[in-house]
Amino acid sequence: MSDLAGHRLLVVGGGAEAVPGLERLRALGARLAVSDRDAQAPGFACAEERVVASTYDVDATVRAARALDQRWPVDGVLCIAADVPLTVAAVAHALGLPGLGLVAARLASDKLAMKQALAAHGVPVPAFCDVSSLAQLRRAVSRWELPAVLKPVDGRGARGVLLLTQGVDLGWAWETALAASPSRRLMLERFVAGPQLSSESFVRRDQIATPGLADRNYEALARTAPYVIEDGGLQPSVHAARVREAVDDLVRRTAVAMEIDAGIVKGDLVLHPREGPVVIEVAARLSGGSFCTRTIPLSTGVDLVEAVARHACGLTVDVAALRPPQRMRPVANRYFLPPPGRVVAIEGFEALATREGIAHAELAVRPGDVVRPLTDHTCRAGSVIATGDTDEQAVARARDAVASVRFVVESHFEEGTSHAAVPGHRLAG
Repeated sequence: MSDLAGHRLLVVGGGAEAVPGLERLRALGARLAVSDRDAQAPGFACAEERVVASTYDVDATVRAARALDQRWPVDGVLCIAADVPLTVAAVAHALGLPGLGLVAARLASDKLAMKQALAAHGVPVPAFCDVSSLAQLRRAVSRWELPAVLKPVDGRGARGVLLLTQGVDLGWAWETALAASPSRRLMLERFVAGPQLSSESFVRRDQIATPGLADRNYEALARTAPYVIEDGGLQPSVHAARVREAVDDLVRRTAVAMEIDAGIVKGDLVLHPREGPVVIEVAARLSGGSFCTRTIPLSTGVDLVEAVARHACGLTVDVAALRPPQRMRPVANRYFLPPPGRVVAIEGFEALATREGIAHAELAVRPGDVVRPLTDHTCRAGSVIATGDTDEQAVARARDAVASVRFVVESHFEEGTSHAAVPGHRLAG
């Protein structure tokens, strides 16, 4: 029986991506409360207590958590696949629970402040600057050699992240990125060429375990640019053996710079050809995209969801036990990226359940929904996770599975009739 049995956890965010993590916590015997602004959030099905409050509204969630704690004493608070570290930290602080400090949470919620803190501590990051007006953006671009990346300082899910190259209209880019920033603040950073990696580590002071170190795939960039859309990955990275020690050192330094004493550090990194790994940005929470809930466990057997829940409850976490084994299972994922329009039919998805090596497949749309043009990660229509004996086999299985599914889409539809994506239809896991 897990030490988590009987512990009461408040999980901030009940979206579809949180569900496998919530199911895992229930299997460990934890009792769950879930908060979300959507009264129909799929995560509520896993909870014995429901809290309707926006995950992005810190004050409202704190008030709701205090009220919950009065009748259902909370032992720990965390989030899964929701980029809300400040909300989680504020609840933990208000209830006197272990967790991420408020300083670290604020840095993790503001990409510009994050970069400033990292640079001040000597952590390698791309050159960057604040851009507070279109005129300032034009001046910065004129000084820098393109490409560069324009992004909201408080964006999520790649919303408003634009690759600026020759020919991209800066006025359009400014307005597009600005519309994706709740605080109406943007930053510009140099584009660093090189392989991009996703890392996911648990740190505790000078101890670190990095079971997640995956290649990020941008094969669709030629189609989606200037929008920067990741369309899959491979765990472990083909570079893992060569760069793991450097990544661990970089993540430790990042945690110190951001005042993260213990917990998850989720990194978006790029391998500079001469300088080694460079931090694009980091998150202080469990990852989305099924990385922490499916991909890492399939590849390594490591359960970061349990580790974070234990830490949230003040239980001991054996960091050494979270380190990946020497031999890891190749796991690849790819996303469905159908053309925009109204979905008439989806053909071939059910057959994925019988394909060898397909560990999980899900759809985020169904007939009648409208697929929006690819502008950010929320526009992806589902995903496939595949395993293999080799990297090449895992990648081929994921690619072939995605290619075997046909979306019948009406490309012309009446504007203003878009439907929200429904909670996913899942197969094989």
